[in-house]
Amino acid sequence: MARLHKFPDNRFVGTRDDMVVYDCDDASELSVLEERLVDDDLLGLNLLQTFGPDTVAEARNRGFSAL
Repeated sequence: MARLHKFPDNRFVGTRDDMVVYDCDDASELSVLEERLVDDDLLGLNLLQTFGPDTVAEARNRGFSAL
């Protein structure tokens, strides 16, 4: 499975501007996230979030919603 270069060990990555969590093991969700990384400069603006434990349940616990 391909994942984000900066977060190779994280399956779930959230965007803080819209509070959406992306499953990087899902090719369509990863594609959307990669587009947003370039278009919205999410990394440069420090708008990415990972979760520990790396689960969608933890993302939801922190206020993120699934795509």
